Amino acid sequence: MDTPLRTVRKNIVQSIQAHRVSDLQQAAQELGHHFLYANLANAQSKQDVLDLIAEQYILPPQNGKNFDSLYDTLTDPVYKSGPQQGFITVLEHIPANVKFDKEAREQLLDIFRDTAEYWGDRKIPFRCFYSFL
Repeated sequence: MDTPLRTVRKNIVQSIQAHRVSDLQQAAQELGHHFLYANLANAQSKQDVLDLIAEQYILPPQNGKNFDSLYDTLTDPVYKSGPQQGFITVLEHIPANVKFDKEAREQLLDIFRDTAEYWGDRKIPFRCFYSFL
């Protein structure tokens, strides 16, 4: 299978770079992986980012209002729900403004790095691609 992921490590958080969202979605389908996409272009604050991720990833209401609960939602309950083939996630247009500054952006990406590590420990691919607004 020729996939845009052939040169991408299985558990990584990286800039979307030359990858197209539609190609990543198709690769997820071909691999039998979950595809999670969030467009954060309209977010201004941490709460906006969390709300848009929860809405667009279709996460349960207990996703909460902080990064720790986002991590919890993306890991243990999903693992306990049964065998997983893998995940391809996209965070497009992460805001870069006063209300969502560099520290907040790094905290968000750290949650996804920790999630990639969690799934990597279980030998399940978790790739996250992101872009900034």
